[in-house]
Amino acid sequence: MQTKIGYLEIMAEKFSVAAIQMASGPNVNANLLEADRLIGGAVDAGAKLVVLPENFALMGISETDKVEQREQQGFGVMQEFLSTTANRYNVWLVGGTIPLEASAPGKIRAACLVYDDQGQCQARYDKMHLFDVELVEHNEQYTESETIEAGDTVQLVKTPFGCVGIAICYDLRFPEIFRYMLDKGMDLLVVPSAFTAITGKSHWEILVRARAIENLCYVIAAAQGGYHINGRETHGDSMIVDPWGQVLSHLEHGAGFVVAQVDPDCIKNIRRSFPAIEHRKLYCK
Repeated sequence: MQTKIGYLEIMAEKFSVAAIQMASGPNVNANLLEADRLIGGAVDAGAKLVVLPENFALMGISETDKVEQREQQGFGVMQEFLSTTANRYNVWLVGGTIPLEASAPGKIRAACLVYDDQGQCQARYDKMHLFDVELVEHNEQYTESETIEAGDTVQLVKTPFGCVGIAICYDLRFPEIFRYMLDKGMDLLVVPSAFTAITGKSHWEILVRARAIENLCYVIAAAQGGYHINGRETHGDSMIVDPWGQVLSHLEHGAGFVVAQVDPDCIKNIRRSFPAIEHRKLYCK
């Protein structure tokens, strides 16, 4: 089986990308204002593709807050913000996650929407892997499946910057999804996230860099990073990693953004000179 290599379609020039880091709260309007400020800063720094973190528009006091503020596909304050902001800044915008209606009553889809530089929605990915874990030694428990309906479709989107794969937070722990994306031509991977302080300290950087190394692609990982009104602490450390696993730029904690340059020739040359992708013996069905 031949692996499809997406760099053949990628633009030749270098370009800059950005990962936004936030510490979102329960006030949607306040979160959107902060996101706008940070996106503007990233664009001023030269970014052409900007990635927002998971739950950028809403980190509620309770888990049901997102259900109460869910939106219909194509309608709502959060989607309008993403569309108008992408258009106003003339930038491709990966909209972290927002709560959209689900088929199951009392639940939402954690949806990542990608908008082009004209403000048109070009892709939607619904989080597949839900964070249902209990960290007994730290007295922390999370059950996303109580309020989130899992997606079931891997999503990639063709952009002027190459073929972009989309994953969300807990997805990072399931490498098979990224191998599937690779076989579909992935050049870049975006990962909006909200890792907990505990799991992030142990695993975040390792997982992000591993996904870059094993797939020989750039990874743009935008995270929540700080203390939230609901009492939760998120790890932060938003980062941009190159196909060799080198961290090009990162922000440990607090609101801000990181910008780094993507070199399409780097993807091509590494995949050509270090053809680990072609050496695989097992493939996803």
